[in-house]
Amino acid sequence: MKHVVGISLGSSARDHMVTVTLLGEEYKIERIGTDGDMQKMIEKIREMDGHVDAFGLGGMDLYIYAVDKRYEIRDARRIVRAAEKTPIVDGSGLKNTLERRAIEQLAESSALFDGAPNVLLMCAMDRLGMALALEKAGCKMTYGDLPYILGVPIPLKSLKTLAAIARVLAPIVGQLPFTMIYPTGEKQTVNKPRYSQFFDANEIIAGDFHFIHRYMPAELPGKTIITNTVTSSDVEFLRERGLKTLITTTPEMQGRSFGTNVMEALLVCMAGGKGELTEDQYNKLLEELKLEPRVVQLQKG
Repeated sequence: MKHVVGISLGSSARDHMVTVTLLGEEYKIERIGTDGDMQKMIEKIREMDGHVDAFGLGGMDLYIYAVDKRYEIRDARRIVRAAEKTPIVDGSGLKNTLERRAIEQLAESSALFDGAPNVLLMCAMDRLGMALALEKAGCKMTYGDLPYILGVPIPLKSLKTLAAIARVLAPIVGQLPFTMIYPTGEKQTVNKPRYSQFFDANEIIAGDFHFIHRYMPAELPGKTIITNTVTSSDVEFLRERGLKTLITTTPEMQGRSFGTNVMEALLVCMAGGKGELTEDQYNKLLEELKLEPRVVQLQKG
């Protein structure tokens, strides 16, 4: 049995383990949270290095994107170096393949994007593939990179504008302590609404679930969320707040959907790879697995 482990900077309360059979092979898929402790992440990776088949770097990204260029996050690089034998990936390969494909599948098979809906994407620098696919689907975009990463209440409306700003900001952001950029540990479980007007003005909220959970208002009646990494309790949280539809770009596996980092590690493991695969390799495996977005109607009727 192959063993895939996501080592996350997030809360250990979200830990989960499943065993699945894919393309005739059995895989043990595990998520281990370290409650915001980067040193604990490093120690756990060193402890399991060479004893598991692939790692996913969870709760943080290795890169942020300025549309046509990527910049490394310093804290993430320090953690990744702890894996000397087992390949480790952060999910960015799937964000540019699986998530883009998921949006394209939704555009072809549903009426979700009919009428050019307004969409808030929490952070395009984190999900460039999704941003490009949503623009291609005709959505009217609002990018929350400035409000929700830097706390500046200026929403951006185009990737071209974001790219110009990101080329200046991304090298600086990459050097900041990661806890200043993204909710980690217990912060992931606390809802502190910020700039609710941007949520209210859009029919669809898309992007990283922890960003959405951290900053969403107390009620979002009738809205649709496109995200990933949700547990059964997250589904209830969204239902209680009046959301209409939940869509996850990663499939449900025995009660939850895993993050793109874990799913990318799974694909690397399936390919027998030593690290990040090419875009063509990811797409080929995704075709074989026939993965489709998970759609959950949260309200009766």
